[in-house]
Amino acid sequence: MPRQSPPTPAVIFILICIFLDALGIGLIVPVLPYLIGTLTDSGREQALWFGALLTAFGLTQFFFLPLLGALSDRIGRRPVLLGGILGLGIMFLVPAVSANLWALLISRIAGGMLSANFSVAQAYIADIIPRNKRAAYFGKIAATFGAAFTLGPAVGGFLAQADIRLPFIVACVLCVMNFLYGLFVLPESLQIKKHGSFNLSELNPLRGIFGVMGNPQSRLTVLVLLLCALAQNLLHSTWSLFAQIRFDWMPVQIGLSVFAMGVSIAVCQGMLLPKILGRFNERKTVTIGLGVGLVAFVLTAASPWAILAAAALCLYAFSGTVVPTLQGYLSRLFDHDKQGTALGAAAGINSLAGAFSPILGTALMVHATSMPASPLAGMPYYVCAVLLAVALLLSRSLKLSDRGT
Repeated sequence: MPRQSPPTPAVIFILICIFLDALGIGLIVPVLPYLIGTLTDSGREQALWFGALLTAFGLTQFFFLPLLGALSDRIGRRPVLLGGILGLGIMFLVPAVSANLWALLISRIAGGMLSANFSVAQAYIADIIPRNKRAAYFGKIAATFGAAFTLGPAVGGFLAQADIRLPFIVACVLCVMNFLYGLFVLPESLQIKKHGSFNLSELNPLRGIFGVMGNPQSRLTVLVLLLCALAQNLLHSTWSLFAQIRFDWMPVQIGLSVFAMGVSIAVCQGMLLPKILGRFNERKTVTIGLGVGLVAFVLTAASPWAILAAAALCLYAFSGTVVPTLQGYLSRLFDHDKQGTALGAAAGINSLAGAFSPILGTALMVHATSMPASPLAGMPYYVCAVLLAVALLLSRSLKLSDRGT
C-alpha cells in the first residue's frame, strides 16, 4: 500500500529530476538545428539530419520506455531512474565534444534507449502517493516539465551566443549534478519487487504495451492519451513555421507566444488541477478539458488575427488538465508491481506520437505555405480539433470517477 505521508526529500528529488531533465532538453532545442547546419553542406541535408535525430530519439523511446518501465517493476525505480539521468547526460555530452553527425545520431539513440525518467518518476509517485491524490501529483510533474521546457530554449539561445556547444555542456553538467543528488538522496519506493527467473520474453519492447492494451479500460485510456499526444505534438511541430508564414511573426514574437503557452500549461497543471479535481469529478475535468482544447484549436486554425491565435494557445493550456487526470486513472487500473509497465507503455506511445507528428505536420503545412491567407492554412489545427473530438467521444466510455476528490 502507498504511504499516506510521502517522504518529502524523495518527492522533491522527483520534481527536481524532471525539472533538470526538461531544462537540459529545452536548452538544446534552439541550438541543435544550427549545430547540424555547421556539419552539413546544404539546407536539404540539414533538414534530413535534423529530422533523423528527432525521429531516432522518439522511436527508440517508444520501444524502450515500456521495457524500462517493466524493468523498474523488477529491480526498483531508483536504479532505472538514475540510469535514465545518465543516459541523458551521454546524449548531451556527445554533441558538446564531437563534430560527427553519426556520433550525434548514435547519442540520440542511446538517449532514447536509456531515458525513462518521466514514466519511472510517475511510477515512483504512484508507489508513495494515495490513489485519490495521484492525478494532482502527476499534474505537478507535468507542470514542472512544462515550466523547465519553457525556460530552457530562452537560456539555451542566450548561452549559444557565447558558443554553440555551450548549451550541450551545461545540459550535461545538469545531468551529472542530478545523478549525484539522486545517488545520495533518493530512496527506493518499490516495496515489493517482482521475483522469479528472468524470462527472455521480457526483452520484447512491445510486451509492456501489449500488456497494458489487454485491459479494455486501460486500452481505451491509452488510446485517448495517444490522441491528446498527437494533437499536442502536432501543435509543437508546426506552430513556429505557421506563425511565421500566416502572421509574418519574427522569432521573438514566436518565442513569447510559446513562453506564454508554456506558463499557462504549467499553471493549469501545477496549481489549478488539484483545485479543479476538488471541485469537479474526473469525468467533468476530462470532458471540459478536451472541449476547451477543441475550441482553442478551431480558433487558432480559423483566426485571421495573430493576437486571437496566440490567446487561443493560452486557452488550449486548460486541456493540460486532461493527461494527468487520465494518467492517475491509468495507475489505479494496475497493481504496484505493474505501475512501471503501465506508465512506461503510455509514455512510449507518447514518444511515438512525438516521432510521427513532425511528418504529419509537414504534410499538413502545405496549405499554409501555398495559401497563407486562406482559412485552410490552419489545416494542422483543424486536424488537432478532430483528434480531440474523437478523444472526447471515446472518453465517455471510461469509468472515471463521478465524485470530486
